[in-house]
Amino acid sequence: MRRCRGSVVKLIMLGLLCSVATMPQAEPTDTPAQPQGRIQLGEQQANDAAITARINTILREIPAFRNVSVSVQSGVVRLTGTSSDFMAAQRAEDLISRIDGVVTIENSIERDVSLNSQLTPALDGAKTILNDTIALLPLLTLALLLFIAIVWTGSFLARRVNFWQHITPNAFIAELASTTVRIIFFILALVLMLNLLGSTALLSAVLGSAGVIGLAVGFAVRDTIENYVASIMLSLRQPFRPNDHVVINKNEGRIIRLTSRATVLMTIDGNHLRIPNAEVFKSTILNYTSNPERRFDFELGVDANDDPLAAIKTGIQAMRALDFVLPEPPPLGLIKQVGDSNIVIFYAAWINQRDADFGKSRSVALASVKNALEAAGFGLPEPIYRLRLDPSAAGLLNMQQHPMPEHELAPSVTQKKPAQEESLDIAPDHHLVEKVEEERRVSAENDLLNAAAPAE
Repeated sequence: MRRCRGSVVKLIMLGLLCSVATMPQAEPTDTPAQPQGRIQLGEQQANDAAITARINTILREIPAFRNVSVSVQSGVVRLTGTSSDFMAAQRAEDLISRIDGVVTIENSIERDVSLNSQLTPALDGAKTILNDTIALLPLLTLALLLFIAIVWTGSFLARRVNFWQHITPNAFIAELASTTVRIIFFILALVLMLNLLGSTALLSAVLGSAGVIGLAVGFAVRDTIENYVASIMLSLRQPFRPNDHVVINKNEGRIIRLTSRATVLMTIDGNHLRIPNAEVFKSTILNYTSNPERRFDFELGVDANDDPLAAIKTGIQAMRALDFVLPEPPPLGLIKQVGDSNIVIFYAAWINQRDADFGKSRSVALASVKNALEAAGFGLPEPIYRLRLDPSAAGLLNMQQHPMPEHELAPSVTQKKPAQEESLDIAPDHHLVEKVEEERRVSAENDLLNAAAPAE
């Protein structure tokens, strides 16, 4: 019995030993690394007195900590007092934590919100600015005089209107050149003044802001800039002259003037029409005035049984007989189309627009050819309509039984002799030309068209 009990005790002790042996061992903790960049006290031992003296020495050099008291006990720093700076307490902790021997910091600094503590730094700052300004006054005066002198020089050069008009093609380019010179001299004066004052950082900020603003404005006024550039190109290479008869984007009229924004036309009806220069520059321009010789054309149809070549010869002879038709290039006749009941013939001839009006000349020539063809026996076909009547109508039966005499069926038509086409007035109409000249004399708006400039 006693042997059994002893065996049980031994087994229990063995189990306890095994449990203790298998328990996890505690890992050794790493020692915290010392902070970098700490303020050393030299060879003197880091005790409380030394820490207090070091902190007081540092805080006395900072105006915001003049009312702050420091006490150190066993490396624990206690800060008490007031400061007008809201961020002074945090700055004090960051500064003192770098001193060797400081264990922790108890920050009890309160913000001083009294009127005197808030006004004193502001007054000190204003006094400092005033003193710096007075000290800088001679240099500032010199920089200002330099700025005024350079700006005045640029303005003087920009006002030499006769000089710029002499070296540039037109008034618009002259104005653009003078404005560019004025801007360049202003920027130069500003750069030199800021460099003299040592404000290069401000200069960089100003130029950077100007670049960003210029880019934003450029995108905002893209259409205006496009129109402005088009005005420059049109004034340099002028596709028309004043009073030219042109067609621009299906808008027909005579040129009044070219401004820095639009091309002004007087339409055939006598109305003013302004077309933006950007649209004019990209458009197809038809100029009727640049070449005084102009060709008119028309079409006439003869009977399908007639000889078309003889009809062409007859029409050409009729046009040659007209005084306003130029002999060179000679009049022209072509077969345009052969239809079911007629042959369409194309006629054309040239005139000088200085002596004959285009519309009047075409009308007279068309009438002359028509009369010549009819006189030569050519038939000019007319539309033919077929009518199917109901024979059961009583009136029709009556008409069939008692036909009307031929002289009552249709009124007699007296053949009139065609008038002499040459006697018609074909002189050019100068009314619109005179209206344009009057408009150019009365209006004070600048005209970029210059007779001395090259024309395309």
